[in-house]
Amino acid sequence: MSLTINTNTAAISASFNLAKNNEKLQQSLNRLSSGKRITKPSEDAGGLAVSMKLSASINRTRASISNIQNALSFGEVQDGALQAAARIVDRLAELKTLSLDVMKSTTDIANYNTEFKALQQQLFSITEESFNGVSLFASNTTSGGATTFGSTSVTVSIFTSADGAAGSIVSLNKSQLLAAVTFTSTTDATSGATGAGTTLAAANAASAVSITTLGISFFTSALENIATLRAENGATMTRLQFSEDHLRLSTANLEAANSRIMDVDVASESTALARYNILSQASAAMLAQANMSQNTALLLLG
Repeated sequence: MSLTINTNTAAISASFNLAKNNEKLQQSLNRLSSGKRITKPSEDAGGLAVSMKLSASINRTRASISNIQNALSFGEVQDGALQAAARIVDRLAELKTLSLDVMKSTTDIANYNTEFKALQQQLFSITEESFNGVSLFASNTTSGGATTFGSTSVTVSIFTSADGAAGSIVSLNKSQLLAAVTFTSTTDATSGATGAGTTLAAANAASAVSITTLGISFFTSALENIATLRAENGATMTRLQFSEDHLRLSTANLEAANSRIMDVDVASESTALARYNILSQASAAMLAQANMSQNTALLLLG
């Protein structure tokens, strides 16, 4: 190999190797400091694209879990209101039975009637309750006329997948509590149209039904209707809980899949770091030696 002054081939090669080793060293440092295998798109463009989609799916799934939890809270509050309504109806039936005692005077019955009407107003107030501004119970009338208990209830849709409306949906009933305690007459056990019959829920004392006008079957049927509403509520709550469990498992699996693409193998990368650290130092030392090798030409010129 000829000895030249203008071009130091050994130094150029050492400089190139030093630059490459320093680049790999910086890459290892970035990976270990960030915990990510892919720190820039050029390292794995396809893997980065898949990871971005997986991350978006994970975020949407977490949002769906939050929505389901809110729906469960809605259902719990609704069921609590239904429990309170059932206790009121049970107390109304008890008052009715007490009023039938032959030992009770007209004054005694009037006293029972006072509580009887007050509880009807309390029952009506429960039908008007809401959760964060959303009514717990469905409106019992439609634009076409009255809606009877047992007909299709107004529902709210809970999206239970990361696909939103395009995925699975659970319908949460907004129970028709007012229709459940409304019947075609004061004695019939047949549920009737709201506003067209007799109801246990009164907006005020003037519209409340007197204790003497209702038959026992009225209260029995009302309790059965409320029990049906609670059963519907419980069935939906169970389905939502299973949906939440499924989404949590899906989230864990998606995060694991994303981890395999994006997360750095610390053991492997720390080994690479040590390797490129030594190579960088060796390249720098060899570059210094290559730069000094041209001094031999001075001996020939001296």
